[in-house]
Amino acid sequence: MFSFPMAPTKSERTRAQLRDIALRSFRDRGYDATTIRLIAAEAGVSVGTTHYHFASKADLVQELYLDVQERHTDAARPRLAVTSDLVERLRIVYATGLDQLGPYHDHAAEFVSAALAPRSSLNPLSADSAAARGITQSLFAEAVTGAKHALPTDLIAALPRALFLSHLLLALFWAYDDSDGQRRTRRLLDSALALLRPALPLVRLPLVRKPLVDLLALVGEVRS
Repeated sequence: MFSFPMAPTKSERTRAQLRDIALRSFRDRGYDATTIRLIAAEAGVSVGTTHYHFASKADLVQELYLDVQERHTDAARPRLAVTSDLVERLRIVYATGLDQLGPYHDHAAEFVSAALAPRSSLNPLSADSAAARGITQSLFAEAVTGAKHALPTDLIAALPRALFLSHLLLALFWAYDDSDGQRRTRRLLDSALALLRPALPLVRLPLVRKPLVDLLALVGEVRS
């Protein structure tokens, strides 16, 4: 006996519409110009209805984070499937992440400013951002565990969070990169990965491994 999916309810359709309008507005108008009132007007619903589905603009930014990271995963996975080289797999995750951010570059500084405010729920390291952060860290974990390498187990366990933090730093550089197509950011990524490749064999040396694992553990404790 076949089971057919339930059609979305009116409430679910309204929520999806509000989300789509917000994501488009964030891309086209930026963070500052996108307001709950504007979203409600474009959707043809009341501000109260909009607040019923999304209590604040911050909730809609979290939807943006999720959308970007889900697209990031979808873009990276087919490319990860064709190589087992660790450095190339990391390059894929970083580069496809930048690709997904591309449409938001004109207004990126606005999002950075809002996210870096004290106690901001928009901070990528905040509890509110856990779902989007988890998607990205899982993608980095997939890149590492699916690669052909001889990294120690304790290092593998500590890497995904450190790689996520480096991804945030790269995105911060990208946000203020006014070069054509943000070419400076791409060059920075290429240079960093070029340094990483010859350094990888060294992490198996006891004199390097222990302090590196300790450093990664310390980095992993960073919170917003």
